[in-house]
Amino acid sequence: MAELEPTKVAYVFPGQGSQWVGMGCDLYQNFASAKAVFELADRTLGFPLSRLCFDGPEDELRQTINLQPALVTVSFACLKAARDVAGDDGLPPPAFVAGHSVGEYAALAAAGVLDFATAVYLARERGRLMHEAGLRRPGGMVAVIGLDEASLAEVCSETDTEIANINSPGQLVIGGAKENLARAADLAKVKGAQRTILLPVSCAFHTQLMQPAVEVMSEIIATLSFAKPLVPIIANTTAQPLTTAEQVKAELIRQLCTGVQWQRSIEYMLSDGVSTFIEIGPGRVLSGLIKRIDRNAKTLNIGGAEAVRSLINPSP
Repeated sequence: MAELEPTKVAYVFPGQGSQWVGMGCDLYQNFASAKAVFELADRTLGFPLSRLCFDGPEDELRQTINLQPALVTVSFACLKAARDVAGDDGLPPPAFVAGHSVGEYAALAAAGVLDFATAVYLARERGRLMHEAGLRRPGGMVAVIGLDEASLAEVCSETDTEIANINSPGQLVIGGAKENLARAADLAKVKGAQRTILLPVSCAFHTQLMQPAVEVMSEIIATLSFAKPLVPIIANTTAQPLTTAEQVKAELIRQLCTGVQWQRSIEYMLSDGVSTFIEIGPGRVLSGLIKRIDRNAKTLNIGGAEAVRSLINPSP
């Protein structure tokens, strides 16, 4: 990892689609702080989530109920290892934090809103409730490449689907009932989409089909203690900063059935002077999206042991 010049930094945390079997294993083996995160996750959830991250099987890891806490765990393990090894000299404190979908839960832990055990528990419950909502109201998601937001909104209006993710210019995702998605994909192509991709997910996340999850999630959140964010969290649903515990609680409920405004979140941080985004967690999906949003933005990744070590001895 290249040495960071003095600059305004944001931490961003990935969501579903960034995972792979084996993620986090090198952190567990090389850093006591990361190992402690995985062990705490296992104790909190009552099953060996760490083994699922390291060894799979892949189809079990990809199940929403497992994948959501797994991503939060690996991301937080990356952050803990980086902070413990490098300190502020190697890992500058953020002006903002943000997470894509379930990545928002890792962001909450990073910002001190929730302790890690509570964040991973809540991510597991979110995954469980979304899975159950998907069984009650089956749906799916389709990525639409090369179509503008206004045209896609027209497609959704005509096909009873919803825009679920606004990831970057020309990369949008819609969700809805599977029979409606097929019609929406066809219509999107008619309107000029370069291609459409059916995503390997079991639910229509961030759409009204997730409504059955709202009541129980609200009840669970009401039992938990939320602290004031130590740094502002850029909300998925509004692309605006969350600065109070009550705002965070409302965001977590709203996020279940409302689209992820990732492009606008990045644009907000850029407009406030952020020039470097550090993606903390598995994969480089968010870095790719950020470069699509602004090719001049600097992106760095902390996704494993090698990246953490590079904070100690940065390359020239």
